[in-house]
Amino acid sequence: MRKVQRSLYRSLSSKTRNKSLYNYRHVLPTTVTSSIRHHSSTTTEVSTTSSLDPHIKFNTNDTTTTQMNLFTSINSALDIALSTHPTSILFGEDVSFGGVFRCSLDLLSKHGAHRVFNTPLSEQGIAGFAIGYAALSGISIAEIQFADYIFPAIDQIINEAAKYRYRSGNLFSVGGLTFRTPYGAVGHGGLYHSQSPETHFIHTPGLKVVIPSNPVEAKGLLLASIRDPNPVIFFEPKRLYRSSVAQVPVGDYEIELGKGKIEIEGSDVTVIGYGAQIEVLKLACKKAREEEGINCELVNLRTVAPWDEELVMKSVRKTGRVVVSHEAPRVLGFGSEIVARIVEKEFLRLEAPVERVTGYDTPFPMIYEKYYMPDVLKCFEAIKKVAKY
Repeated sequence: MRKVQRSLYRSLSSKTRNKSLYNYRHVLPTTVTSSIRHHSSTTTEVSTTSSLDPHIKFNTNDTTTTQMNLFTSINSALDIALSTHPTSILFGEDVSFGGVFRCSLDLLSKHGAHRVFNTPLSEQGIAGFAIGYAALSGISIAEIQFADYIFPAIDQIINEAAKYRYRSGNLFSVGGLTFRTPYGAVGHGGLYHSQSPETHFIHTPGLKVVIPSNPVEAKGLLLASIRDPNPVIFFEPKRLYRSSVAQVPVGDYEIELGKGKIEIEGSDVTVIGYGAQIEVLKLACKKAREEEGINCELVNLRTVAPWDEELVMKSVRKTGRVVVSHEAPRVLGFGSEIVARIVEKEFLRLEAPVERVTGYDTPFPMIYEKYYMPDVLKCFEAIKKVAKY
């Protein structure tokens, strides 16, 4: 069944696959701009002066930038990783010809078939091979073609990779292990190509979970993930593969894991999100400021395990009002943990109940996707609600 589903998906013309089903309520800007050290990032559609990001570390003197979208920034990160780490290998379904989303394009010809290669259609097999290679001190960069299909590998990831260091008393590890996988809504993915399963892995001690929101973050966080001494699940927001564009450093750099970023400074409401939802929240914050005079502070977590509690609590102490948003379902979504920690640590600072704007607790719908999504207007209404409480 899955082979048939994927065959049908690939048989769609690129025009059909790229056609957006979002109306005005759900549309995203065609580009994003991102802050990098000593650089003012601009694009043809949006021009924003960058601020200092203290968590970027350059590993080269070359800090020149070029325009990339999210999938080309990931391709650049993979190229650098394969070039700088002789034991690194990249593998997964259809990876050798570039992958479904072209993230591994041309890497086979650059680095050879012994380091960039296809696997059988078996996520459990991909995970098992990745863990075994990393256990022998190799650097495994494994691709799960869609996050929806990571579940056959969940036993290997949770019961083996996450516990490998602990069960050996720190004698052995699989620190060179990174799983890349596209997640989230894309406008036409339906049940099996739209899910956001990050909470399953956030809940598991021993794993780090990273979710970038733009091309600068994607490259820097991916390189940091590949080099981290712990297994990492790296979720890529597939809705942004082509639509998110920024000036990205061409050289080798990393963004520290576990550190969030203030995307917009404000004093009235703290708005918290990650991944593709950050662009939705930017528009909601802009709408709140222009129409209601509400100054939101937007916190981009970037890493959700471990997450930057200190940054979040500092913002909550300043504003006293909070909105948390993600695409994943509401019940036991990561927003639940964020809210619980805020209540535990900063309850007396709160001026209003915390609002969550999330996906619904239903299977991911096809024709009703636009109603399922935590879109700009839903987030805007939540901001207004907490601000006027």
